[in-house]
Amino acid sequence: MAIPAQIHERRRRIDRRRSEPHPISEDLVEALNDDAVRIVFQPQFASPDDVFTGAEALARWDHPEHGSLAGDSLVAIAQAGGITRRLARHIARAALEIAARWPDTLRLSLNVTAMDLFDRTFGEDLLAMLAESGFPPDRLTLEITEQALVADLDRSAERLRVLAGHGIQIALDDFGAGFCNFRYLKVLPLDALKLDRSMIEGVAGDARDLAVLRGIVAMAKALDIAVIAEGVETVQQRDVVKAEGCAVWQGYLGGKPMSASRLLTLVGS
Repeated sequence: MAIPAQIHERRRRIDRRRSEPHPISEDLVEALNDDAVRIVFQPQFASPDDVFTGAEALARWDHPEHGSLAGDSLVAIAQAGGITRRLARHIARAALEIAARWPDTLRLSLNVTAMDLFDRTFGEDLLAMLAESGFPPDRLTLEITEQALVADLDRSAERLRVLAGHGIQIALDDFGAGFCNFRYLKVLPLDALKLDRSMIEGVAGDARDLAVLRGIVAMAKALDIAVIAEGVETVQQRDVVKAEGCAVWQGYLGGKPMSASRLLTLVGS
């Protein structure tokens, strides 16, 4: 019997997601078993008074031979080993358990990957982890990159709308880093645009960069979407993004990713 063309296409998409095993994928499995993938947090500050308002959770794995691994490198190792879902759940569960002990003035931001959105149980699992940890959904922000949306925007939007219905906020991460499809702004239940660091680097000294920032902030304001500035490293950059209307800023000026205990020293500072 002939196989429908759409099934062939689906199989090709699945095959493209497969990759050769990474040399240290098994090491990552052991690290997850041993709870050796740790969570660090980069603080975020609200304008105009630079009030410590929350933090983005980030994973770190200290490999004995390859050093500290994080971000895309860590996800790539997990994907090659077929444990992306397990890594994502580990990060979310650990971060939520820690944040549940924070003062109720602080928000938590979690990164969402393409594999998370492709996983049909992602939303259900996340809501279950929120319930188990006791962390309020309305203090959680999910940060989604453009790359995580390109496979199936409509399905991603539907799943994110369900989570937004529970009070979870949605931010489009790394805005300006790639080719932005402005349909995202129409379809997704967005609460914030998080500007890529490349959009912030020149704002204190380049008139063109400043004009672009002003245009983005004006567009976001018209859509009732907040703007978060990432990669703020100097006082001058901070002053510009605050003056131009960015609601929140984040970067090395405010603090590098740090342990949960050190993060709490910022409360009241």
